[in-house]
Amino acid sequence: MSLRLTWTQPEDLVPHALRAAHLDGIEVDDLAREWVAAGGSLVPPVTGATPTAAPAVLRAFGREILSRVDDREPPPELLAAEPDDLAAILALAGPVPSLPGVVDEDRLHGAWLGRAAGCLLGKPVEKIPREGIRAIAKDTGNWPISTYFTEIGLDPALAAQYPWNRRSRPTSLHENIDGMPEDDDLNFPLIALDLLERHGDAFTTEDVAQSWLSNLPGGRVFTAERIAYRNLLDGYEPDVAGAVGNPFRDWIGAQIRADVYGWTHPGDPVAAARLAWTDARLTHGRNGLYGAMFAAAACSAAVVGTDVAAVVEAGLSVVPPQSRFATAVRRGTGLGDSARSTEDALDAIHADYGDLHWVHVLNNAAVLAFALTRGAGHYATTITTAVTGGWDTDSTGATAGSLAGALTGAKALPAQWVDPLRNRLATSIPGFDGVGFDTLATRTAALATRAL
Repeated sequence: MSLRLTWTQPEDLVPHALRAAHLDGIEVDDLAREWVAAGGSLVPPVTGATPTAAPAVLRAFGREILSRVDDREPPPELLAAEPDDLAAILALAGPVPSLPGVVDEDRLHGAWLGRAAGCLLGKPVEKIPREGIRAIAKDTGNWPISTYFTEIGLDPALAAQYPWNRRSRPTSLHENIDGMPEDDDLNFPLIALDLLERHGDAFTTEDVAQSWLSNLPGGRVFTAERIAYRNLLDGYEPDVAGAVGNPFRDWIGAQIRADVYGWTHPGDPVAAARLAWTDARLTHGRNGLYGAMFAAAACSAAVVGTDVAAVVEAGLSVVPPQSRFATAVRRGTGLGDSARSTEDALDAIHADYGDLHWVHVLNNAAVLAFALTRGAGHYATTITTAVTGGWDTDSTGATAGSLAGALTGAKALPAQWVDPLRNRLATSIPGFDGVGFDTLATRTAALATRAL
């Protein structure tokens, strides 16, 4: 049996690269024709790898195609509307709302707990299509979603049609939950917390790369993060590691790494976004960067504010207003404010963004914005709506939970969501395994106090 590593093999990356180039308006039809003539497929593998390895000749040609895609520039109008440079991004963004700078440890505790519970809710149904999530929930008496998923009472035929995420099933179904299991959506916040404790706001992208190589197993990173990790090991400098053979730069990975930068800079969305950009540029570009900057800025507002609209406004204040990311967020908030039912609104989002991969940042941003707006600060409504939306359910559930949890505060979070966490987080990040969320909140508060 041969090992088929996901998110690394050239023959698996080429279809994603061609698709990403097309979305950016880059002419690659000639490369697609060459790839197909050589025996390659244009269908991106949804799970990151095809079942069988490609012949050596095709694999080598895949590396060549990836390099040639990298050599082609996006159209000037896209570069103008969606820059990668921090100064250019902030020059297009704004105005930034005025927010109080205060440290509230209960709100920070709520953010950590909220992120964990939202992630845990979405973990077992990650990759399952929206109709499958609905079918499972209905069959187990959990529709509309009101608690963690279970397989007790689930029709075996339905379970076979929509299999659980195999890594998550043993630890994230209601009957199996015993503390917060390990997840990249919590590992990365721990990495960020450690970076800030070690280096303060002066940390660099090089520091992020070194932290990954020292503390994060390669098997715990995926999509753009795995590509950058591989490139770092191959000798590329952190400034360019994310831009070489990486078709996932507009995906959601950087967004899940950004919350701590907001929590530790309460009421200062720009400072939070700057740190998120420094982290995100290791792996992502354009809309992938904006997702991280939006999340950090929104978290900065959520730990001091009370209004969801103001939180979303803070997030949008640090991203280019004409970007596809900002458009997706506005689409989600518009539907959230509308009179349309949740299912009807989610149908509209899927009609708009259903051609994107389930890990892309744009479709998930629209769902996130919709869930936040429709939830209006109500924690349970926010996370269940985010997961009902499908796509990257654990990541979007985590970010939605973080923001709603910060707005709510730990003391007011519903016991049914936080008690199963048992104030315990499992992780492979050194020094953190078994840490309590109350401890994480105290350490975050210390950093936030230092930043004010």
